[in-house]
Amino acid sequence: MCGCVHSTQDHALHLEGEPSPSAAPISTLAPRKMPKSISISKQLASIKALGKGSELEKAITTIALIFRNSSDPDGKLEKATAKNLLQTQFRNFTEGQETKPTYKDLFSELDEHVENKLDFEDFMILLLSITVMSDLLQNIWNIKIMK
Repeated sequence: MCGCVHSTQDHALHLEGEPSPSAAPISTLAPRKMPKSISISKQLASIKALGKGSELEKAITTIALIFRNSSDPDGKLEKATAKNLLQTQFRNFTEGQETKPTYKDLFSELDEHVENKLDFEDFMILLLSITVMSDLLQNIWNIKIMK
């Protein structure tokens, strides 16, 4: 995928009752997993820092939680798991894209990725790449917004 190196230390999501960031810096590259039985909405509600967060902040936090809940203890997502997430959690963006050359190239690149796993940064780039090329995004742009 992008092969990018994290330029700054990632900030972990701090849950109620956990030490403050200054007490124990934690990287999202090695996230702690929440039990999978806890719903994403409850996980979102438990994040103090999000408080009265914006819709955009909640959207990105939801992606981070889904990634963390699906990743291994090292904060990596198996390629097969990533593909499954795209098919189950992102299908409205992926449907109808399978025949497009750009989509095929993206998945060829994923299949050729040296590691068998994706970090959060690569996963986000994959999501954004699919979003930008999707028919659904074109439908979103065509929605009339009242001002």
